[in-house]
Amino acid sequence: MLLTAVRAATRSLRYFRGIPTSVMDSGPSLAFSHSPGCMFPTDIPDSSSSPITPPSDSMDPTDAQPNPELTSLCFPISHSPLQHSLASQRVVARIRQLEMIIGEDPGQRGIRALSIQDELLCSCLALSHSSSVAITTGFPTHYMHSPPDETDGPPGAIAMANMMLSLGKQVTMVTDRRALEMNQAIIDEAVKTGVLKTAIPFVTFEDSGPDAALHFLCHNGDPSKPRYNHLVAIERSGRAEDGNYYNMRGVNIKHLVDPIDNLFIAAKDIPGITTTGIGDGGNELGMGKVKEKVKSLMPNGSLIACDIPADWAITAGVSNWGGYAVACGLYLLHTCPSHQQYLKKELGEEHTAPREQLQDWTAILPSVDKEESFLSTLVRFGIRSGKTGNLAMEVDGLTFHPTHSDIITRLLEVTLGSTPQNP
Repeated sequence: MLLTAVRAATRSLRYFRGIPTSVMDSGPSLAFSHSPGCMFPTDIPDSSSSPITPPSDSMDPTDAQPNPELTSLCFPISHSPLQHSLASQRVVARIRQLEMIIGEDPGQRGIRALSIQDELLCSCLALSHSSSVAITTGFPTHYMHSPPDETDGPPGAIAMANMMLSLGKQVTMVTDRRALEMNQAIIDEAVKTGVLKTAIPFVTFEDSGPDAALHFLCHNGDPSKPRYNHLVAIERSGRAEDGNYYNMRGVNIKHLVDPIDNLFIAAKDIPGITTTGIGDGGNELGMGKVKEKVKSLMPNGSLIACDIPADWAITAGVSNWGGYAVACGLYLLHTCPSHQQYLKKELGEEHTAPREQLQDWTAILPSVDKEESFLSTLVRFGIRSGKTGNLAMEVDGLTFHPTHSDIITRLLEVTLGSTPQNP
């Protein structure tokens, strides 16, 4: 038995980015490691590097507190391969504030019961490490109208894409064939009005065979060469257990939805691709991670619950708010010295965004003016409010002023009021 244990320990003593996997797999609350030529950052700062706030003359020296700007916390961002990332305690606290704001439920759907803490944080960390991202949206809930799509989803998708582009990432939008031409026209209009930094390529996905998703996600269908590092679905129709797609009223809209879910299913078996789903009802792609809660807590939950999970499931009172929060979270991480130092060590200088690409992050963030402008564009294209079907300046039956404008303002106050302006 002793010999067997020694052999097992020897096999497990492999190094993962300077950390023995045997140490990481054991899940200790605190561990130390060293890789030749590198220092491993921990969530407890070394006092010799001066991160401790010095006590005043009137304080007991033992009351000195770590500086939250320089104290790092560690979170998992991928299970295949096993990977973690770092952010400062201050930034983590701010992203948690963002998560609380978007979890508000003025539509009284009971969405907060589906929320899992730090899904927003872990998604943002994973996206920060990604160089190529595919985003999908589109919920054709208004099956009696043309177009059938709703105003929730595209604004949040564009807000995320805008921030990712500014950080030097490649961004691709995946859409239904029926909506391709319309979405391209909407993007062109967003660029003309200054809402979007630059045009984003659109692609469609067809289920042409058992390996179609693999070939879509990977170069030449090779799982070791993924084309994207991260897939994001925001307010995207999600496949239920019976294979159909339902709106919140339980109406089957499968005939309007392409099988983009297959990409999320295939991504589970491709190392190096992580996924995020953003939703506000439980029938959205990626919300399969919380499907049991959806079944028991949401109206029509046993019928409409999405069966396809994402690695990270962000729940929000309105899905657009989740997209805004991701954009704000990426901003916070890219103005976080702890995270940036780790990111450069992880990816290398050549894979991180050059400083000249990050000159005006605040202008890239979602704003009341930009979101109001983009919503008006959607209305001009005939896209309607999700809950009411109104062709008006509203999302999910909530008018832009004051509900959505107030959420955007509060997200910006948290984001801009707490971080340094330079990495």
